[in-house]
Amino acid sequence: MNTNNVYDSLKEIFEEQSLAFLKYGPPTLGSRKNALTRLEEEILLYKNEIAQAISSDFGHRSYHETLMTEIFVCIKTIHHTKKYLKKWMKPRRRPVPWYCRPGKAKIHYQPLGVVGIMSPWNYPFQLCIGPMIAAISAGNRVILKPSGRMPETGKIIEKIISKVFERNEVAVVSGSGVNDAFIQLPFNHLLYTGSTRIGKKVMRAASENLTPVTLELGGCSPVIVAKDFPVQKAVYSILTGKLFNAGQTCISANHAFIHESQVDQFVEYAVKAIKKMYSTALDNADYTNIVSKERYDNLRLLIEDAKSKGAKIIQPHEQELLQSNKRKILPTIIINTTPEMQVMKEEIFGPILPVISYDSIYDVIEKIEHNQRPLALYCFTYDQETIDTILRSTTSGGACINDTLLHFIQDDLPFGGVGHSGMGRYHGIHGFETFSNAKGVFYQSKVNIMGALRPPYGRLFKTVMDFFIGK
Repeated sequence: MNTNNVYDSLKEIFEEQSLAFLKYGPPTLGSRKNALTRLEEEILLYKNEIAQAISSDFGHRSYHETLMTEIFVCIKTIHHTKKYLKKWMKPRRRPVPWYCRPGKAKIHYQPLGVVGIMSPWNYPFQLCIGPMIAAISAGNRVILKPSGRMPETGKIIEKIISKVFERNEVAVVSGSGVNDAFIQLPFNHLLYTGSTRIGKKVMRAASENLTPVTLELGGCSPVIVAKDFPVQKAVYSILTGKLFNAGQTCISANHAFIHESQVDQFVEYAVKAIKKMYSTALDNADYTNIVSKERYDNLRLLIEDAKSKGAKIIQPHEQELLQSNKRKILPTIIINTTPEMQVMKEEIFGPILPVISYDSIYDVIEKIEHNQRPLALYCFTYDQETIDTILRSTTSGGACINDTLLHFIQDDLPFGGVGHSGMGRYHGIHGFETFSNAKGVFYQSKVNIMGALRPPYGRLFKTVMDFFIGK
């Protein structure tokens, strides 16, 4: 199918949804909650097939990781949304200045219309369905574009969606040439999750239609372990987040700042932690594949580049390299890093953790602030002054204190990036607001003083203005 035919096919779905939105108007609270209930039922019904599809696309994906990050996160998002949706939909009162009283001011939230959602490959179900839940809760119609790298996952998404929604409510599109055509559609809002490079392309295309965008992009998220924090405890939290999904998580720690007096201790505990969490790596069902040979080869090159430039490579399961040709990268710690190493210049997106020694927290802050703003920042310390200093002096999309990743699953916290790591927020009420038009409405009362400010301007006008702004 040529490019024009692809665009025409997508435009037909878009216009079908736009006409349905105009014809039927905003869905009721009851219809939105019913749709979410049916969606939950189908997700639970097909949870094993979802896991199988994702694992097939990855070459192998831990079943338990899929249950946690794809199924559980979607189900809890539905529960949270249904619990608070009535409250979110109600007009919200706002203060009125005394000279406009007894008038009233309210914000009314109305759906935007047709929303486009483009999801990535690393969490292919949850990062497709999660934003859709927010868009549906706000009363929109949705066109989903799952990652082309995950064809089996795309099929199960389409199967579930077709059982819950009509095509003029939610549609799933896929195929060759769809990405470029998709971002040209005049959506009322477009959410994209993926790389910064493609995010720029999405934003340029959206600007042609003045389509507002939410961009959830990457970022080299740092983790800081202050000297007062127990190293062993920090190690387990950091590596749990780093090795989850084999490091293919946009908010996983990209590199760790460890006090110079504790680097050896950190490495010692890291080796023990890796062996405890994964007694083997390459033939371990709990340890996920790298998604593609291209990504696998790139990660191998990062390790070799660091090694050739003087870094020390620590792989607790190094002996397994001769036992398997599977597309898995061993959990890897890199010390003695330098800025010239490629692993220090890019988002790693794999189970590789460079360790950077530091003397002063202020040196760490300076290094973080001299790089692009990250999607997440992690800080391990019990000292409140240190926490306040780091949060005040650094800018990141989100942050988590004394753990990693867990800010993502807080339904009442906004999630998103800043600068090169993205723009816009969703999750919980913030997703509802992102996909809504917040319409400010003023209700004038029967009795008011504003009539004194109408032409012809005479003594009464002068008296009122003198009172308002002074003589």
